[in-house]
Amino acid sequence: MSLLVPALALLLALLVDRWFGEPPVRLHPVVWMGNYLGWAGARLQRGLRSAVPVVVGNTSLAAREEAADYKAFWLGALYWIGGVALFSVAAVWLEQSVWAVGRWVAVAVAGEAMADWLAATVAAVLLAVLLKPMLAWAMLQSEVLAVEGALSQSLAAGRERLSWLVSRDTSTLSDAQVRESAIESLAENLNDSVVAPIFWFVLLGLPGAVAYRFANTADAMWGYKGVYKGQNWEWAGKWAARVDDVLNWLPARLTGLLLALTCGVGWRELRREAIKTPSPNSGWPMAAMALALNIHLAKPGVYVLNPGGEDALAGHTGQAIVYASKVLLALIPVALLALYLRANILS
Repeated sequence: MSLLVPALALLLALLVDRWFGEPPVRLHPVVWMGNYLGWAGARLQRGLRSAVPVVVGNTSLAAREEAADYKAFWLGALYWIGGVALFSVAAVWLEQSVWAVGRWVAVAVAGEAMADWLAATVAAVLLAVLLKPMLAWAMLQSEVLAVEGALSQSLAAGRERLSWLVSRDTSTLSDAQVRESAIESLAENLNDSVVAPIFWFVLLGLPGAVAYRFANTADAMWGYKGVYKGQNWEWAGKWAARVDDVLNWLPARLTGLLLALTCGVGWRELRREAIKTPSPNSGWPMAAMALALNIHLAKPGVYVLNPGGEDALAGHTGQAIVYASKVLLALIPVALLALYLRANILS
């Protein structure tokens, strides 16, 4: 039974994602996380020395150390810890509650004879409903295709739609660069919104998926280097950024490896390209996608992945989604096997 419930819950959560997409905004736990982080971030920024841009560039080590704002760093860490504790404790309680509810329903409906199997089924359905908001594969596909659709209307429309997906300035991007950015976002978020939540669910159950999703949302909202939208996150967001790096280290490489295996990309080529990005993790799925499609993906002035590849064309967007779907299909048996091993180790 300990294996049946999480395995069935994972499969059902993926089906719910495909059939129904995201829950309403007012009921979405990730939106609640964002609301908390928005509130905490506003309080964090208020009155901190890091509200003024830090000194960077060709300055002495002493000057850089003087610019360090440890108050902002530790306040950011405390607000992060408070938030992840809040949501993780709630997840622990909910995960335990689905067993109790499942047992109550089973006894009431079928009596003791069939109680175990019916209880497990009810618990799996409830757990799937709770897990689903941590996954966003259907929404990710929809948003990437929306960029391609807008780009087919006009370059301005494509740039505008891309700005929903990425934080970079899109106003000067060419049509190929808009498409590249959308494919990059697809590859990176394949890890953030699919592989990594499943990885942590398999390892630590619903609390693991929830804690990861909180960390990833915190990094998206706080994990900027320097000033973003008038607020300096150089130190205030450093904890959130570093924790996200740690939690994504294995999932990002797993995503890149699954893309490589399902699309015929060599490990040496993948590793060579993956280390080009400043992020220790995002380069793995992005480089694998660039190599699989034989296109180059670039952030001007920062990196170029697979520089010998072609410019991204309209057909590459759909092909990228096909390749990402292959990763999900390959991940499912891996996750089920890992759940089986976990159940046997803990039993």
